[in-house]
Amino acid sequence: MAELTPMAWDDVDYDALCRRIKAVAFDLDGTLARSKRPMKQPIADEFANLTHLMPVAVVSGGRWSLVDSQVVQMVQDRSDRSNLHLMPTSGTRYIRWDAAKGEWQKVFEHDLTKDERDAAFASLERRAKELGSWEEHTWGERIDDRGSQITYSALGQEAPVEAKEAWDPTGAKRKALAEACQKDLPSLTVKAGGSTSVDISLKGIDKAYAVRELCKILGIDVSQLCYIGDRMGPEGNDYPAVQAGTASIHVDGPEDTIQCIERIEASWKALHRD
Repeated sequence: MAELTPMAWDDVDYDALCRRIKAVAFDLDGTLARSKRPMKQPIADEFANLTHLMPVAVVSGGRWSLVDSQVVQMVQDRSDRSNLHLMPTSGTRYIRWDAAKGEWQKVFEHDLTKDERDAAFASLERRAKELGSWEEHTWGERIDDRGSQITYSALGQEAPVEAKEAWDPTGAKRKALAEACQKDLPSLTVKAGGSTSVDISLKGIDKAYAVRELCKILGIDVSQLCYIGDRMGPEGNDYPAVQAGTASIHVDGPEDTIQCIERIEASWKALHRD
């Protein structure tokens, strides 16, 4: 299959994009915020504004507690929570706001079995040691059991952003580890994740699955969803969303994303004036 290339954020015809789309979905780390850090206030403000124009989703490899701290707590009730669709652990879980109960409610989850989780832990440790990716010094746990996803973080879950971004800038270490573990776990999906991570989940449950399920819920075609992310190459965890057929936009970080959101908002408002 030919490699698909998403649009660069500064090479998008935003008027044409806004004539096509009916919703926007974002990756989190490296797109809306730096790894495991809350969104900065300027982008949180624009993100909240966007929820008053159309449905907005976050599809993150992180667990719900991180999506909550990085996104939900930063926008609070300034957003239209009825338009927020939150899909942590790469879309293996889906969470919506329940206005009647005044709380976030889990709509679905796809958890691994105990045997699948145990096999994933064993493979990650063995293969990481073989490949020299089992670092002696870490910040927090290396392997995180998220129920529906097992995530290996080479430097630990609490590693400083600067150390994480310097560990594997080309993605070669994550690619090698993911490929090795995939051989051990043919019934599961193993993908390179964030800057130091490899994610393991049920086969067929990835960001392509997430955006397709989201579009079914919204009653729109996948081509009518704009997906914005920073890891859009074939080895990146955002690439399945590109393959699914979304209107995909590549950014290199939150600084690009805020400009992308601003341009979507401006074009959307201009095209939908009464």
